[in-house]
Amino acid sequence: MSELFKAPKGTYDVVPPFSALWLAVKDALSTPPRNSGYGYIETPIFEDTALFVRGVGESTDVVSKEMYTFEDKGGRSLTLKPEGTAGVLRAMLENRMDRGALPAKVWYTGPHFRYEQPQSGRYRQHTQVGVETIGSSDPALDAEVIWMAHHAQRNILGLKKVRILVNSLGCHECRPRYRETLVAFLKTCDLDEATHAKVTINPLRVLDDKRESVQTQLLEAPLMPDHLCQSCKDHHTQVLNYLDDLGVSYEKAPRLVRGLDYYVRTTFECVHDGLGAQSAIGGGGRYDGLIETLGGPAIGGVGFGLGVDRTCLAVQAEGISLVSDAAAQVFLVPVDQTAIRAVISLAAMLRTAEINTDIAYDGRSMKAGMKSADRSGAKFAIILGEDELAAGTVVIKDLVAGSQESVPVDSLIDDLKSRLKNSID
Repeated sequence: MSELFKAPKGTYDVVPPFSALWLAVKDALSTPPRNSGYGYIETPIFEDTALFVRGVGESTDVVSKEMYTFEDKGGRSLTLKPEGTAGVLRAMLENRMDRGALPAKVWYTGPHFRYEQPQSGRYRQHTQVGVETIGSSDPALDAEVIWMAHHAQRNILGLKKVRILVNSLGCHECRPRYRETLVAFLKTCDLDEATHAKVTINPLRVLDDKRESVQTQLLEAPLMPDHLCQSCKDHHTQVLNYLDDLGVSYEKAPRLVRGLDYYVRTTFECVHDGLGAQSAIGGGGRYDGLIETLGGPAIGGVGFGLGVDRTCLAVQAEGISLVSDAAAQVFLVPVDQTAIRAVISLAAMLRTAEINTDIAYDGRSMKAGMKSADRSGAKFAIILGEDELAAGTVVIKDLVAGSQESVPVDSLIDDLKSRLKNSID
């Protein structure tokens, strides 16, 4: 027998029953943007490598260490997208969305790829739900984006251990002054050679170093909020005021930076206290200047990316039940061969009525069919034989209570919907 293939290292398969949770989380994370005027956008799974080098930042770990890059048969350097923003902005600019009604707001979902050391919550393929808004620097949009993340995680999914950290990274005017102060401080720290190299190239990357030996030394580091220009101070104050008005619970995090170079002013991160080291389940911020870097006009932008995979882990960590593990709500069992054709037609009728329905296949005996019904996790079995065909009825058996009764086929859909509703209530 040939050896079975396995999923590539750092990836996993989304299979039932977990896939029901995975889909429910994707739906929950995308509900706020769908209700907030955001249109859906989908971009290719790979882009020109130069897009990420220019947009994400050549000095970032994402670009320098983690990208899946290859050359196609035409000699073009292409990269599986490691994050969502650069590709979505490229598509918005290419399709002239920057020239229409502004701000232009879109949401997306899909896989992203990074060559990282696999561990719990860190995968080489991960799925995100993200939003991007271009054409405005209004702090109300920053607050809207943060509120959508908060609403999805707290209110729709019901997560209680999630915290939203908020900071301002300043702008291209005030950040250089902070950079000088930060570099002077970092040169006094006991850092390894690789980290010292970051001090010269991009000192903010050092603040993102999660190692305890580094974080301990950073406790006395200068803070960006203390070096903001007046315009950035006003912008940040307005964002926080809006969040207060929206009832968003947040924490000021003056040392918070993100792993991508394009963020300015507002930056935020959603962390879950039940996930250990890989606690970030989403984040985002403002990226004024990035659109111009990618060849577009000098207009503002803000967005987020929320991780589906880690959010699923957070939901499981809190023991939240979003969906039934059952693949079907109703399981049809033919008593004998004469009922098989009727069962297939009946299943189609119930499925058309959006009742999740499965069937006992392969001409099994009624006993075997009922065993399959019990194993399926369905709430009800519908039994149909020669007698029921003649009478125009079916037998509904409650697989939890064990009771059963005969019901006319004509009223079966309404009857089942009522029973299913009552079983949830």
